[in-house]
Amino acid sequence: MAGKKKTSKKVKKTKKAKKTKKTRKKWSAKVMRESDALDLEKGVFTSNDPKKIARSLKRSAEHSHRRKSSPYRSAMSMLTFYVNRGGKDLPARKKRVLEKAKDELRALFDKD
Repeated sequence: MAGKKKTSKKVKKTKKAKKTKKTRKKWSAKVMRESDALDLEKGVFTSNDPKKIARSLKRSAEHSHRRKSSPYRSAMSMLTFYVNRGGKDLPARKKRVLEKAKDELRALFDKD
């Protein structure tokens, strides 16, 4: 009898681990959709133009009334979050575009 109880506990742990993994994926996607800091334009990160991405983030950050930080920090944080969220799965070309967008964002806010 004791052997059967141990087996059932292992099954429960496996199911719980799978559920946690799904929750993490949904959490980061939800941040991008429903961020309290910024109301992003739809498809802002799909553009291949770093200047367009930076201008959009700046516009969103400056018009947001819910952000807790400066517009620059809010915009840069969202961009960094997106890059980090992509991780290894983000194509090298796209990562270069997003890194250039960071430079453009710094230039738009006169930061060095």
